[in-house]
Amino acid sequence: MIVQRVVLNSRPGKNGNPVAENFRVEEVNLPDTINEGQVQVRTLYLSVDPYMRCKMNEDTGADYLAPWQLSQVVDGGGVGIVEKSKHANLIKGDFVTSFYWPWQTKAILDGKGLEKIGHLLGCSRVVGICGTHEKCLLLTSELGFDAAINYKKGNVAEQLRELCPAGVDVYFDNVGGDISNTVISQMNYNSHIILCGQISQYNKDVPYPTPLPSAIEAIQKERNITRERFLVLNYKDKFEPGILQLSQWFKEGKLKIKETVINGLENMGVAFQSMMTGGNIGKQIVCISEDISL
Repeated sequence: MIVQRVVLNSRPGKNGNPVAENFRVEEVNLPDTINEGQVQVRTLYLSVDPYMRCKMNEDTGADYLAPWQLSQVVDGGGVGIVEKSKHANLIKGDFVTSFYWPWQTKAILDGKGLEKIGHLLGCSRVVGICGTHEKCLLLTSELGFDAAINYKKGNVAEQLRELCPAGVDVYFDNVGGDISNTVISQMNYNSHIILCGQISQYNKDVPYPTPLPSAIEAIQKERNITRERFLVLNYKDKFEPGILQLSQWFKEGKLKIKETVINGLENMGVAFQSMMTGGNIGKQIVCISEDISL
């Protein structure tokens, strides 16, 4: 069977900006048979995420991230449907997901690495920071944020002081750099930074997590601000109850979901480049197939 896949065509360099041409689509032959413990899956959706920028380097800078290899298929979060199975716990028609899903239209995977998909908390004020007026409006009008700051317009420090006059207690950090330094400088004693990502630093040859400037580090230590890395792979035992809780919140209208969807495996590189430059609103996803018939 001939399938399509996406491979790493070139590396942008540690200090370079990734482009769609760093990826290449090619056709390969998928074996007609599967071994014991394996499943054949059809890919439905693939996730494009900032951490993948590190995997484009020969050295990812993180021991839990393996680099993508040139001319080899790349991988990431994905969802698909089982077409054939020789795994005891998976049958034809099951929807499955994995953090290591190959960017292919169809694939043969080890069933042990798949998760089967089964059928707001204490913050008095929530302020978001993003890069367009459209995103700010979305946060406040649909997603329940009390306020939003467009970091490309006006003085972030002044706006943050106005919106959070009592200071900041919890900062979910996905960006790093100047914005994070500004927020940390206004954090309270015994407050907390959840260090999830540093997208502003991913095109630079710097360690992860990026060291704070000495003045900001002094503030962190003086105010006893925790700065802990949030690595989702450390919480695999909470995936199932977490999905159930999120699903319940979604059904109750308490959780809103926003996605930017691009169609076609051939557009994986385009989607990646757009995500890295802020072109997405919500989660960047690539739809490979909407066909769930067997």
